This record gives sequence, structure tokens and C-alpha cells, in this order.
Amino acid sequence: MPNAPIVLFVYNRPEHARRTLEALERNTLATNSELFIYADGPKAGIATEGIENIKAVRNLIREKKWCGKVHLIESESNKGLANSILSGASEIIQSFGKAIILEDDHVTSPWFLQYMNDALNLYEQEEQVVCISGYFYPLEGPMPDSFFIKGADCWGWATWKRAWDTFERDGAISLKQLEEKKLVKEFEFEGTFPYIQMLKDQINGRNDSWAIRWYASAFLKNQLTLYPGKSLLANIGADGSGTHGGTTTSWDTAVADQRLVLKKISAQESGELRKKMALYFKGLKLYPQIRLVDNVKRMIIRTLRKAGL
Repeated sequence: MPNAPIVLFVYNRPEHARRTLEALERNTLATNSELFIYADGPKAGIATEGIENIKAVRNLIREKKWCGKVHLIESESNKGLANSILSGASEIIQSFGKAIILEDDHVTSPWFLQYMNDALNLYEQEEQVVCISGYFYPLEGPMPDSFFIKGADCWGWATWKRAWDTFERDGAISLKQLEEKKLVKEFEFEGTFPYIQMLKDQINGRNDSWAIRWYASAFLKNQLTLYPGKSLLANIGADGSGTHGGTTTSWDTAVADQRLVLKKISAQESGELRKKMALYFKGLKLYPQIRLVDNVKRMIIRTLRKAGL
């Protein structure tokens, strides 16, 4: 069976993109894989430094043959991350029936592609399985080789056309269903992660997240993501350099230093791992932090409106 195509999204972070591409090049299946690089274009009124960074990224992606076959898709204008991923991923998934998706801050283990392709092949006919994740959180204690959690994920992930076709892209529809079915608490890992606020922010235009909609859509359909017991990539973008993220070390995780051999397991959520994730999120205290930021934003907006601004 041919390897899944890789889709990589880049924009204006040349150093992050270099680390991501160099790690991808070291993957054991890189020379036998086809890579599609989508480079987003400049925003209107962007400063000179921003233009130079975009040019540096475009020079970088031409620097060498990073995989067996490379295609460059460069946008003249700025689509934004959500539109770029939704359109680019859809294009490749529709053409190939499956794809592995990366962003410019995903530094992979040399065995990342092997794991993703093995999992795509192993669970291709399992309708309930909609996503393969290469990343997993730095939880403490012993972990199984692989396990399922309800929903879908977005850092170094893969899917099939049959699964991507079920994606409900209207966040308002998903929010209504979550509230009507009284699934909010479960959706937020027992109230430990502010996913509902993220979904509301997307609906109201305060964020541009495709990922929260992907998660909500899969969660509502009782669809599953397969996770590795040890992460196969590190996200290096939580350093304040990204358009949509701040600075944190909360997601830093050790990356697997050897191949993870997959054995097929039953397609059902691990209650034990779900509880572990909730405890991890609770320890980070992300929920009150994001609520506080949101409340501050609301206060600023109300003040500006009262001032007629």
C-alpha cells in the first residue's frame, strides 16, 4: 500500500519551518513519501520584516528535496491558518483518500511517518476511527502502546476521506448539539479544559480555529482518535512566535527515541486515559486562565463601545 501524502503548512517562521523540515527529512519513510507544502501569503499592510520572513520561508522550502517528491503551493494573499488547512487538507485528502497533516512547528521523531502510515493502514476500515495523532501530552506514569480518546486532534495528525467527509464545519451547529445533549462537561474533560469557550470564540470570530470544530464534530459522533503511548512529535510553536498562540511550556513532551510497533486494539475509548488527561489539564489550571483572558477582552470591548470607538 502506498504511503500517505504529507501536507505541510508554512507561513512566516523560517527557523521553525527549518527544524520541522529537517526532522521530516530524517524520517525513515521520507524518501518514499510525497510532500505537499502550502505556503500562505502576506496579510494586507504587513511590515517589511514580515515580508522578509515569508520570503525566507519560501527560499527554505526550495532549498532541497525534503522528501521523495515535493510540491510547492504558494498563495499570493493571506488565507489564514484555518482556511489554509481546510482547503489544502481537503484538496489532498480528496485526491489521495488519506493524508498526514503537519504545521511549521511540528518537529517529528524519525519514526513518525512509519507510525502514521501503519495506523492509517491498520484502522482504515474502522468507521468509528477518524483521526490518528502523532502527538500526546506529557502524562506521568506507565502508558499503553496506543489507545483511543473520543474526538479528533490537530498536532501531527492523519485521517481518511471517509472520516474527513463527516466533518461538521459549522461550529454553531456543534455547540447547539453539545448543549442540547448535555455533553458540555464531558466535552471539556470534566470541566478541566475550556473547549466550549474556544468553540464560542470561533463562532463569534474571536479565534480562527478549525481544530475546535474538528474536535467537536468527531466528539458528537462518538468518533475516536488513536494516540501513541509516547509522543512522536514536539510542538515548538508555543514560544510566542505564532499568530494564534502565546508562550507556554505546558505542551512540552519527550519524543519517542525508537519505533513504536502498533498492534490493533478494540475501537473504544480508554476511560482510564481520559481520566488521566482530565487530571493533567486540571493541574495546568488552563480553564480559569482562559476565562480570565476572555473576561478582560469583554471588558475592553464594552469600554471601547461606551467610548464610541
